[in-house]
Amino acid sequence: MTPATIRLTVNGQAHDVAAAPDTPLLHVLRNDLLLNGPKYGCGLGECGACTVLIDGRAARSCVIPIEGCIGRSVITLEGLGSRENPDAVQQAFITEQAAQCGYCLNGMIMTTKALLAIKPDPSLDEIKQALRYNLCRCGAHVEILRAALRAAGHTLEALD
Repeated sequence: MTPATIRLTVNGQAHDVAAAPDTPLLHVLRNDLLLNGPKYGCGLGECGACTVLIDGRAARSCVIPIEGCIGRSVITLEGLGSRENPDAVQQAFITEQAAQCGYCLNGMIMTTKALLAIKPDPSLDEIKQALRYNLCRCGAHVEILRAALRAAGHTLEALD
């Protein structure tokens, strides 16, 4: 398709990008807006590394064309908090040291954030269900679950 100027709202700011309407959102986020939170994993929407929030819902940015984001709010990992003032979910992942290589971390955090927005007090099973399609090859699953539970305000002794 022919490039067009498309206005996207990302992390609360309007951005005019010149790209074909069918360009995957992930490509614009990383290449044009220089946001490194969402990662390119599989390119098929199956691994979760590229997860962002679109109007508050977790979405796989590698398979969403930018034309589908016009007039919608896109939030990336960078839009949640800062190094000095992390979002509660980010802080929970830091506290629980819920990463090894960190490649899956974006998807895990963004999916947890979306879950907590609709279910502030999820059970462990509900957290597992929400994160089931986010792949982690390093084996940080226990720490990731602990971080999600911590972000939801649960006590963690049950996982010790």
